[in-house]
Amino acid sequence: MKAVVQRVTEARVDVAGETVRRTGPGLLVLVCAMQDDAEANAEALATRIAKLRIFRDGEGRMNRSVLDTGGSALVVSQFTLAADTSRGTRPGFSTAAPPETGERLYEHFAAHLAAQGVPVETGRFGADMQVHLVNDGPVTIPIER
Repeated sequence: MKAVVQRVTEARVDVAGETVRRTGPGLLVLVCAMQDDAEANAEALATRIAKLRIFRDGEGRMNRSVLDTGGSALVVSQFTLAADTSRGTRPGFSTAAPPETGERLYEHFAAHLAAQGVPVETGRFGADMQVHLVNDGPVTIPIER
């Protein structure tokens, strides 16, 4: 699985002009299941993100996790993280998991992140979403698992 993790002061997802989910200080996690991924990949990625030390400590260093800060996460499916741009100018997405597998692993990832103790909100899988965020730092971390 692939993810882009952004430290945010706030984030929200709108669908058809309506805000469907939001989070306060914490993480915006864009996540993509790849063809050969399984539940173990989703669990490993969720565990790693829950413990990722990208929040400032008392000395201003990135030394705290979302668990340490009591933050929350907004998890949004984004199959375009699987983009292959090695040929031409139109990205290919053939390495992404099929939609039914992608949705199952996306939901499993979100559930496992919540099981780690992180309050989780999710976007709508497969919907045309508008994602709004205030990136804190900015801090943006790509992760593969």
